[in-house]
Formats: sequence, C-alpha cells, structure tokens
Amino acid sequence: MSKSLENIVTNWVAVESKVIDFGCGDGSLLKALISSKSITGYGVENDPKKIQDCIANGISVIQQDIDQGLFEYKNMDFDMAIMASSIQCLRRPKEAMETILEVASQCVITLPNFGNWELRTGLLTGKMPSSSQLPAKWYETENIHLCTIADFEELCKTEAFNIHRKVYLNKQGETSWLTDRFPNIFAAEAVYLIGK
Repeated sequence: MSKSLENIVTNWVAVESKVIDFGCGDGSLLKALISSKSITGYGVENDPKKIQDCIANGISVIQQDIDQGLFEYKNMDFDMAIMASSIQCLRRPKEAMETILEVASQCVITLPNFGNWELRTGLLTGKMPSSSQLPAKWYETENIHLCTIADFEELCKTEAFNIHRKVYLNKQGETSWLTDRFPNIFAAEAVYLIGK
C-alpha cells in the first residue's frame, strides 16, 4: 500500500474506533492505525506467510478465506471495515459488499481500475495487460472480477451502496486534475468510503 493511500485511509478512520481489515496482508495498515488513531484492529488473511508477518507486527489476525468468512463478523460492533485491493479477488463481490456493510457501518474499499488508459492500450497488443497495480500475468493473478471505476460506481448506484467519499489516484499514488476530471481513463486506483 502506498504512503498516500495509507494517509487517505488513516484520515477516514475515527480515533479509537473498532476496525476489521479483510485481506490485511502483513498488517502494516492496522499497525499504522493503532499507532496514529488508537484503534482496536483485527485482521483477516488467508496467506500463511502474511499471517506470520501480521503476528510479527503485533496484529491480531484470523486465517480465513474472505469469500467464506464474512457472515460470522456480524453483530461484533465494528465501526469500520477495510478491504484494500481485495474486492476484485472475491467470487461474489456484490454479496461481499452487502455483508461488509452489515459487519461495519462504513467500509473503505480500494480497487485497481481496469479502465486505465495504459491497460486499455495494452489490450491493443492482443494480450492481457499489466500495470504496477495489476502486475501478475493472467495465469498467476488472484483477480477474478476486474472492473473499471465506472463499473464499480454503477454497482454502488444500482445496489444503493452510498459512496460518502472517493479519491482517484494515478500510478504514482497521487491525485491530479486528470484523475479527478476523467477518473475512468486516467486513474490507476480508486479509494472509496462506502456506507449504508
């Protein structure tokens, strides 16, 4: 996770809130939030190596496949859920978002934008493109539901997932007038604060 993305998420998380991070990786985001916002944080991760890293970072983590393990976190009074660059890896992203908003009243979702101009032009070669946000080859990727910013925002509108805040980032992890004005073409990644 880039430093600017971490800063955006940190600004959206309330002090002393209870946070669950689905697909928490090595737990570095939760560690930063515990340090800067005094949150109570829990991670959910499926990769054994990343779980070891979480433990080394002092993060409480549960090993679980997110596709199969969201329902059991309902009624645990989480203020915020985070799903950074994981939604496109899930088998049923729409259903996952519905459940996440029952787990916590707000959710930060980040996703790579498959509509970015570099990926669009990469398709002209006749091969699946890659980028710094989507570096894996087609046969190695965990991404099974790639989407564009327009796709994701259409889903939110159709399913009445309220977008409270959004930030569009270029491949350097920064905002610009191009990403703000034409996000579906120029943004490499989008960050959303979703609520009920």
